Amino acid sequence: MQGPRTPLPPQVPAAEGIADLGNARLWYWDTSGPGEAIVLLHPGSGSAEFYPWQQPAFARGGYRVICYSRRGRYKSDLGTDTDTFFAIDDLLGLTKYLGIDKFHAVGNAQGGYLGLDIAHSHPDRLLSLVLACSMMGISEPEYTRTLQSLRPKTFDDLPPEVRELGPSYRAADLQAWPNGSCAMNGPERTTPSGSGTRSPGRRSPA
Repeated sequence: MQGPRTPLPPQVPAAEGIADLGNARLWYWDTSGPGEAIVLLHPGSGSAEFYPWQQPAFARGGYRVICYSRRGRYKSDLGTDTDTFFAIDDLLGLTKYLGIDKFHAVGNAQGGYLGLDIAHSHPDRLLSLVLACSMMGISEPEYTRTLQSLRPKTFDDLPPEVRELGPSYRAADLQAWPNGSCAMNGPERTTPSGSGTRSPGRRSPA
């Protein structure tokens, strides 16, 4: 039996824009303000619309909250260097575009790969790092073997709404999960092939 849906909390007003980084145009939103910046890094099957629960909580806590859609995700284009770019350079380019020197990074799932990459490559840019539900892209053999046992190839072949939404969520919110409106947030045009990590000993996200 389906229970009542929990409504999303009211969102703090945020400016939306397109950051033209020269080799890519990325859609973002930004609550602005004088507080320390938090940059939210979405999962591979998400977009800048992935964090409606966290946005008001952080903003009302005094933070400047920012999120952007990575290349090929909702409202962001694929760029002109899809075979050679690094996702971390887009993140650094966006923060430069917004005039942000240091920030808190919050990475979920594939966003955690990016968060860990910037922690390794540019630790001076981070105020803190939070990783959630992420395999982090570590490539040491023992770690890789463990990951393969946890996530076999057959799992990656499943539709994204099955991979990303657990059975209890799908049962509780029958209206949301078929089209992925609560978790997918925008169709993926394609996955750029060059979005590897700069840190040695780590692999690019799938």
